[in-house]
Amino acid sequence: HALASDPVFVNGFACKDPKTALVEDFFFSGLHMAGNTSNKQGSAVTAVNVAQIAGLNTLGISLARVDYAPYGQNPPHIHPRATEILTVLEGSLYVGFITSNPENKLFSKVLNKGDVFVFPQGLIHFQFNYGTNKAIAIAALSSKNPGVITIANTVFGSNPSISGDILAKAFQVDKKMVDHIHAQFSEYAT
Repeated sequence: HALASDPVFVNGFACKDPKTALVEDFFFSGLHMAGNTSNKQGSAVTAVNVAQIAGLNTLGISLARVDYAPYGQNPPHIHPRATEILTVLEGSLYVGFITSNPENKLFSKVLNKGDVFVFPQGLIHFQFNYGTNKAIAIAALSSKNPGVITIANTVFGSNPSISGDILAKAFQVDKKMVDHIHAQFSEYAT
């Protein structure tokens, strides 16, 4: 039996007793600082969701700051639990999303400072900084915990690995090519 003092969980997160709520439960500081973009993708995402602000629990919103080095990208990924609306604060980005099978239609556009683009929930999307200067964007998401599945990391960096024969057939390439790609993602798999 649950005790009156036991926390109530909603979607995996404890609901705090309103009588014990603090201002810190509704606050985050850090979006003024650029993320470290010195990585293979040349981007950094600073998430602000229910993991950072407990007060977001049950409110259905979150956001993120995304920093892009010149020619950096936020690689193809999906948010299984959220639609995303992205606003460019600095620089220019080539962005797009792909509809689902069988059309697989690419909707893409170059965004400049102040431009906004929507990525529908569950569709593969990306952003690429084709400029020689850094770019910054803010993404608002329609979930307190949108989740992220980065396509290449998931397919080629799973643990244990998906069989190279399966991936070779799926991507219609030689198994040696799959083995080469797998090796690039060895940091994700053990």
